[in-house]
Amino acid sequence: MEAVASVEKTKFSRRWDMKRKEFLMLLRQPGLLLAVLIVFAILFLFCVYPLIRLFISCLTDESGNINFNNIRYIFTKTDYFRAFWNSIKLGAFVGVFATIVGYIYAFAIKRTAIPGKKFFNMMAMFPILSPPFVISLAVILLFGRSGIITKNILGIEGNNIYGFTWLAIVQILSLFPLSYLNISGMLESLDSSIENASRSLGASRLKVFLTVTVPLSLPAILSSFLIVFAKSLCDLGNPQVLAGDYNVLSVSAYLQIVGLYNLKTGSLIALTILLPCMLAYIIQNYWVSKRSYVTITGKATGQVELITEPHIVIPLFIILVLLTAFTILMYGTVIYVSFVKTWGVNWTLTLDSYKFILKRGANAIKDTLFLSAISTPVTALLGMLISYLLIRKNFIGKKLMSISTILPFAVPGIALGIGYVVSFNTKPLLLTGTAFIIITAMVFRTLSISVETGSNSLRQVDPSIEEAATVLGASNVRVFFNISLPIMKSALFSGLVNTFVRSMTSISAVIFLVSVNWNLLTVSILSEIESQRMSAACAYCVALMVLVVLAIAVLELLVKQIFGRRRKIYE
Repeated sequence: MEAVASVEKTKFSRRWDMKRKEFLMLLRQPGLLLAVLIVFAILFLFCVYPLIRLFISCLTDESGNINFNNIRYIFTKTDYFRAFWNSIKLGAFVGVFATIVGYIYAFAIKRTAIPGKKFFNMMAMFPILSPPFVISLAVILLFGRSGIITKNILGIEGNNIYGFTWLAIVQILSLFPLSYLNISGMLESLDSSIENASRSLGASRLKVFLTVTVPLSLPAILSSFLIVFAKSLCDLGNPQVLAGDYNVLSVSAYLQIVGLYNLKTGSLIALTILLPCMLAYIIQNYWVSKRSYVTITGKATGQVELITEPHIVIPLFIILVLLTAFTILMYGTVIYVSFVKTWGVNWTLTLDSYKFILKRGANAIKDTLFLSAISTPVTALLGMLISYLLIRKNFIGKKLMSISTILPFAVPGIALGIGYVVSFNTKPLLLTGTAFIIITAMVFRTLSISVETGSNSLRQVDPSIEEAATVLGASNVRVFFNISLPIMKSALFSGLVNTFVRSMTSISAVIFLVSVNWNLLTVSILSEIESQRMSAACAYCVALMVLVVLAIAVLELLVKQIFGRRRKIYE
C-alpha cells in the first residue's frame, strides 16, 4: 500500500511540475499569454456562460430558489429515455455511414484519376447549401404517400416514409459533405511519398490503403464522425418532418418549448444532449493523442500518384454518380416546384414565386448575406488560431479550451439560442435584437468545425518547421501568419466554406434571435412552409443556394490571392 501511495504521489508531483513549467513558460511569452487569455475570455463569454445561465435557469423557480421539479417531470411525464436511446442509435448510425460515404467521396476525388472531379466536388456541396428540412420535404414530395415516384410512377399507395429508415437516409445525405470537406483537406495535406514508398516495395493498392492511408487519416475520420454524430443529435429540421413515431431528443425539446410553452423543461432536455456528444469528443481526443500522424517534415515531398486502375476507378465513379443522381433528383424537385404556380393543384410554370420573394424577402436576403459575410472570416481565423494553440502550444487549461469550443456545437441550436436570450437580455450585456447576437451565434455554433479541420492539418506537419523559424528569431505571431496559416490553407478554405454555408442555412440556433430589424432566409423559408406556400419556400431555397455557390467561388479566389498562388482544389 505504501508503495502504491508513493507511486501515485510521484505521478502527482510530475504532473504538478509539468503544469508549473508550462505556466512559467507562458509567462515568458507575453504574446502567447495575451492570445490565450483573450481566447479564454471569448470562449467563456459566448460558449460556456450562456449554457451555465441556461442550466441554472432550468433548475430554479421564479424566485431564484433551487427546484428539481423539471427533472422529475422529464423522467416521469415524458418519454425521455426512449428518445435518448433513439437519438444515440440514429446519431451513431448516421455518423458511421456519413463518414464512410464522405471518405469514399474524398478518396475518389483526391487520390484517383476519376473524371469529372470539379463537377462531383460541386455536387457534394449541394446537400449543405439549404436547410436540411428542405431535403426532407423533397423526399415527402417524391416518395411519400402521394409521392410523384411512389404513387404516380410506381403505383404504390400509402407509402410510409416516416421513421428511422428515411430519417437516417436523409441525414446521411445532408451530413456526409461535412465529412467530405474535413477528410479531403486532410488527404490534400497528406504527404503521398509514404504511399509511393509502400507501392515501390511491392504493396498492393488495397494494402497501402488499409495500412498507410487509412491509419494516417484517423484524426480526420474520428473528427468527422464526431462532427456528424453531434450534428445528427442536434438536428431539428429533419426529425421534425420525417421522424414520425421515432421520437428523438431535439424534437422532444422543441415540442416542450413551442407546443407546451415549457421553456425550462425543453431547455433541460436539450442540454442533456451534451452528455453523449462530450463523451464522443473525449474518446476521439484520447485516441488521437496516443498516436503520431506527422507526414510533412519540411523535406521534399512526393507528388501524388493518382490511381488509374479501372477496377478501382470505375466502382468509385459509379458510387459518385449514384450519389450525385440522388442529389440532383432532390434539388431538381425543389427547383421545379419553385416555378410551379401551386404544387399539386396548378402545374403552370411561372416566375411569380421569384417576384414574390424579391418583393417580400429582399431584406431577409440582404440581412443573411451581411451577417454571414461578417461571421465567416471571424470564425475561420479564430478557428485556425485556436487550432494552432491547441496543437502547437502547451499551456494550463488547454483541455478546457478544447472542450469549450465544442460546447455550442454539441448542444441543439435551440438550447444555444435560448441560452443567448437568457444571458444577453439585460445590461451591461444587452444584445438581444441586435445583429451582434446573431453573428456571435453563427460564429460559435460553427467554430468547432473550423478548429477540427485546422487541427487535422497541423497534425500532419512536423513542428520542427515552425521551431526552425522561432530559432531564427521569428515571433509567435509571425510564425503563425507566415508559416502555420499557409500550411493550413486547405483547412482554412474548408473552414470558410463550412462557416459560410452553415451561417447562411442556420435555423435552430437563430430562430429565437431574429427581430424586426434583422431577419434571415431560413426563417422566411420555414414561415412559407408552415403557411403551405411551397413554391415560395422552394424559390427562397433556390435563391439561397445560388448565393452560397457564388460566395464559395469568391472565397476560393480570396484564398488564392492571400496565399499568392493558385490553389489546386480539384486535382
